[in-house]
Amino acid sequence: MTNQPLSSNNPRVDLEYRRKKSAEEMRYQVISFALMIFLTLVAFASVAMKGTTQWFTVPFIVLLAAVQVVFQLFYFMHMSHKGHEAPKLFLFSGLFVGLTAILAFSTIIWW
Repeated sequence: MTNQPLSSNNPRVDLEYRRKKSAEEMRYQVISFALMIFLTLVAFASVAMKGTTQWFTVPFIVLLAAVQVVFQLFYFMHMSHKGHEAPKLFLFSGLFVGLTAILAFSTIIWW
């Protein structure tokens, strides 16, 4: 695929396209923000509930935190856009190495 110019040489079309893309991007960010607030409230509620144990609450909060990290990366830090493949590769490679190291050290200590 060849590189095509971003401009169509028609200012009206370009302006409409940018407005449409900006509105769509803003909608995704607002939805993501609302979901993150909801997940935070769920985490607070899980801690406040008297019937739950620590064995449920801690992994549940860690899971909610992981979901919020994904929202942060892909919607607020724009990792879902084109041109961010190299940062994604380095980020997920570092995550893989870090989790592997944690797993290795955990198994060495516990067993």
